[in-house]
Amino acid sequence: MTESVRAVRASVQIGSLTVDGFMLPDGSYRMSQTQAAECVGLKVQNISDFLRSKAFKALAGEGYTPQISEIEPAEEQLRGQARINALPLAVVRKYWLWQSHRGNKQALALVDALMAETLERRFDEAFNVTRTETERNELLSQRVQELERDIREAFWVDDEARIERDHYERLLRENGIDPWKIPGTGEE
Repeated sequence: MTESVRAVRASVQIGSLTVDGFMLPDGSYRMSQTQAAECVGLKVQNISDFLRSKAFKALAGEGYTPQISEIEPAEEQLRGQARINALPLAVVRKYWLWQSHRGNKQALALVDALMAETLERRFDEAFNVTRTETERNELLSQRVQELERDIREAFWVDDEARIERDHYERLLRENGIDPWKIPGTGEE
């Protein structure tokens, strides 16, 4: 379901990422579908597919229909300027979580860093530690970079093993041997 609303636009810093955030008249927040996908290295079509998927229905609940808002920024628009299709933050969050579950390394690093910040904010509150938003964004950026590097290295081992396996499988097939055939039977 799409509703057309005027919204206030602001830049939102998420570590080293900067996205356009929108606040609707009711005080709720939205993020564009395009930027939600770009934050995890994907195209907008991917999030559209996600919204129609069984995975989204499972994460959001069977009867849930995302409230996609057609945003008209409150500041004056130029004639012919496109409107923005935006999603509630709850949908963006589920999309990033799903992408990390599917092995999207960029999404995994982003989700993990955001979880770390959430926990840290609660501990900071409990211990009366004060940090500026700039400090928090610097920490988040640093965590995302470290996690992306660590994840690349972890997946590199898997990639190397896969390359080696494929090489030996190819050699066996070139020599007339089916590597997946059960020995001593005519069955595969």
